[in-house]
Amino acid sequence: MPPSGVNLLSRFPVDDQELSALHARAFGGDPARVQPWSQRLQRHALTWIGAFDGGRLTGFVQVCWDGGAHAFVLDTAVDPDCQGRGIGAALVKAATAEARAAGCEWLHVDFEPHLEHFYLNRCGFRPTPAGLIALATGS
Repeated sequence: MPPSGVNLLSRFPVDDQELSALHARAFGGDPARVQPWSQRLQRHALTWIGAFDGGRLTGFVQVCWDGGAHAFVLDTAVDPDCQGRGIGAALVKAATAEARAAGCEWLHVDFEPHLEHFYLNRCGFRPTPAGLIALATGS
C-alpha cells in the first residue's frame, strides 16, 4: 500500500524527460541527459509503475521478462526527497503482483549491497547466488 497521497499507476504514459530527471536525481546522473524510456518500455517491459504525489512522478519501477516464467525488476527509483516513506516498497510489491498476474513463476532482482535490507526485508526477496559479466569497457 503506498503512503497517503501517493498514487501508483501501471503502464502510465511516460514522459522521457520527466523519467530521466527522476533517475538522475535518484542515481546521481546527468539531469540534462534524456533517455528514450517510452520506446524502451513499450518494446521490452512486461509492465512499469509510477508513483505520483500531487501529479509529480516521485517513484518508478519496471518489470522486464522473458515472455514466460521469469520476470526481472529493473530501475527501481524514488526521488531522494521522498525516500523513507514506503514508496519504493509499494512500487516493488505492485510490480510483484503484476508479474504474478501475468503468469510469471519467478521474479528476479539484482541490487548493490547497500540495498540488501530493502529488497530482502522490505520487499520479500530471498538471497540467491548469481553471476555477472560486465560488457561495457571500464566496468
